[in-house]
Amino acid sequence: MNQTLGQKLLRTKSAAPHHEDTASVGVAGALPGLHRSLGLFPLIMIGVGATIGTGIFFTMVEAVPKAGPAVILSFLLAALTAGLTALCYAELAGRVPASGSSYSFAYATVGEFAAFIVAACLLLEYGLAASATSIGWSDYLNNFLLNAFNWQIPEQLRSPMFVSDHHAVTFHPGNINLPPIILVILCGFLLVRGAKESATTNAIMVIIKLAILVFFAAIAFTGFDANNFQPFFNTNEASGYAGMAGVTAAAGTVFFSFIGLDTIATAGEEVKDPRRNVPIGILAALIIVTVFYMLVAVAAMGAQPAHLFEGQQAGLSVILQNVTGQAWPALVLSAGAVVSVFSVTLVTIYGQTRILYAISRDGLIPQVFQKVSARTKAPVKNTMIVCVVVGMVAGSVDSTFLWDMVSMGTLTAFMVVSIAVPVIRKRQGADAPPGFRVPFGPYVIPGLSVLACLYIMKDLSPATFRVFFIWMAVAVVAYFGYGMRNSRLNKAK
Repeated sequence: MNQTLGQKLLRTKSAAPHHEDTASVGVAGALPGLHRSLGLFPLIMIGVGATIGTGIFFTMVEAVPKAGPAVILSFLLAALTAGLTALCYAELAGRVPASGSSYSFAYATVGEFAAFIVAACLLLEYGLAASATSIGWSDYLNNFLLNAFNWQIPEQLRSPMFVSDHHAVTFHPGNINLPPIILVILCGFLLVRGAKESATTNAIMVIIKLAILVFFAAIAFTGFDANNFQPFFNTNEASGYAGMAGVTAAAGTVFFSFIGLDTIATAGEEVKDPRRNVPIGILAALIIVTVFYMLVAVAAMGAQPAHLFEGQQAGLSVILQNVTGQAWPALVLSAGAVVSVFSVTLVTIYGQTRILYAISRDGLIPQVFQKVSARTKAPVKNTMIVCVVVGMVAGSVDSTFLWDMVSMGTLTAFMVVSIAVPVIRKRQGADAPPGFRVPFGPYVIPGLSVLACLYIMKDLSPATFRVFFIWMAVAVVAYFGYGMRNSRLNKAK
């Protein structure tokens, strides 16, 4: 039966995982799927690994100049918004325990076209997050080399070709930022070995990361000065960030660091007992992340005046060096940051590959992204393509381009997840599988989550909105030019 355009745009797929729904879409010769090898602990570590590190190691430099000491409120606002959305993720992850995260949730609820748009947001979110974190890794690596060996990477080999100063973009053809490219290659090497091996490595790095942040807070609090919190809000009217406007703008900048919640959901098809473990993993990771973010943010603001954060490289290391007057604490923290940010980059690239896997499996992008190695059960070609693109961006672009774009993609995906909760409750009705349910009914928490995302989104820069809408236009062209025609649901009709 021929479908109308509206029916094609709104068609939905089964909420069952891929290995359960292959027959339902009538596709012969389906490719082998991913392997369920992840337990609860490594799953929580994936969420923490993708979250802690980026927001606290790097974005303080971007966020504090906007909000001042009130950046603490920015982290709280971002955490509250992420918490509301986490409850929605927890319910949907139990109902749709498949790879692909909010893309799969959207496809099972609001339709194929909306799912493809969410997929475009996720690709933007994960790809740019991986690039941005690997760029920041370069600063801490350089700080470590300076403190340990009194040697720095040559400027030309750790500087991007394209640099933004908020007013114009300058081009430096002789420059390349080599350390991020090396980091992405190392992450790719681990990921092609398989999800279980990558998750074990990540868990070790996360434990090191948490220990390093406790170490930072313990030393930074010895230099705590309450006067650093006065004035609490940004008072510079000319900047456009005075008062709560600065708090909201900074929340938008740091919000992308809660990407770890989404990353847990991307692993749904590789998790043992996903209906139980994915919701628990999401909520546990959120609690751990929020506690550590607040601990480090308060310690950092108490140890250093707000005006010193702007333009500061490897900021947490510099704070420790200033507090103690010695190099060894900065050396320890830089070494820890090098390990910590490795785990963030590893997990965000992992998330990107699993989203591409899910989209490809549904026929909306070419099949190369869903081919899984028979030996490692990992999508090897997919991983290699992602690493090439991420490495090219990280090696040539200034991170100023990236932070707010990642937040925009994250916020959009979070809103769709929230909207999907009442839709899937109505669709599944009494046939819904047992599991976690958002409290206070299907509308209160999801509605508050959408409003909170919109509140943060409104203070992102005009340039961010322009680039985002261009990316959305590209996604629409890709869907109508390739996805709609090659969709598995289209071929199964």
